[in-house]
Amino acid sequence: MADPRRFWPRRVEWPTLLLLVLCYLCWGLATTWLAGVSQVLAIAVVALTACLHSSLSHEVIHGHPFRRQWLNAALVFPALSLIVPYLRFAATHRAHHRDEVITDPYDDPESNYWDPAIWARLPHWARRVLEVNNTLLGRIAIGPVIGTIGFVRLEWIALRAGDRAVARGWAWHLPALGLVIAWQVTLADITLGALLFGSYLGHSLLKIRTYLEHRAHMRARARTVVIEDRGPLALLFLNNNFHVVHHMHPQRPWYDLPGLYARRRDHYLRRNDSYVYRSYARVFLRYFCRAKDPVPHPLWRPPGQ
Repeated sequence: MADPRRFWPRRVEWPTLLLLVLCYLCWGLATTWLAGVSQVLAIAVVALTACLHSSLSHEVIHGHPFRRQWLNAALVFPALSLIVPYLRFAATHRAHHRDEVITDPYDDPESNYWDPAIWARLPHWARRVLEVNNTLLGRIAIGPVIGTIGFVRLEWIALRAGDRAVARGWAWHLPALGLVIAWQVTLADITLGALLFGSYLGHSLLKIRTYLEHRAHMRARARTVVIEDRGPLALLFLNNNFHVVHHMHPQRPWYDLPGLYARRRDHYLRRNDSYVYRSYARVFLRYFCRAKDPVPHPLWRPPGQ
């Protein structure tokens, strides 16, 4: 594997560091001064900053903005999104980056597909809920609940099985969440309900990014999308809409991805078999009330078959 320092020799990636400072500053102002002006505006800014904090946490997982990973992790220690422990996000996301298992219902922790055999045994109401969740509107509205239930269920199973990495991840999450709670109790003017709702909306925004990042395809290289968007959502997602570029160059910082794509667009679209959308506006128009995929994996074959 190529040394990432060959591509990025500087010791500090200042755009990422400055964006982190801006993220915390806006979150702090939203929960204090802005909440005194308007709880509604405070909720909106909390949602945006919680989403941005998750995008920045993703950058940290991939080794930014410093070379020392413990220092990177310290930068995103406060749990602004409230729910997912950073260490568990890091572990599951690294597992997801094994391209050969992308969309696998079992081995890809970020897959939204189900094993068809399990799907067939679900009650009708559960299948209907998951079908609604497979529309973009459903993913935004109920996706955070569905995703959290599934995530916590798997984490609980691992905890009961004695997985120390899971226990450590949740143990570190307690003080990270405690910082946010202490701020809310002692310094913030935002109500607890508004803070929780803003965090929920932050997760809803993230569901827009993850909605069609990957598709079922026989070739692993063709499973990862490109959305050629350079608008506000692309900034909020730190250019992860150029997702095939990120998967091919996971050590490159977020601000490099559009340039890499622009210089070799044809190469990346050959790589992912032209799995591309021109903008998030087109994604909304096409899938807001319509599912992109079936819930059961359409190409799934049990091991050994």
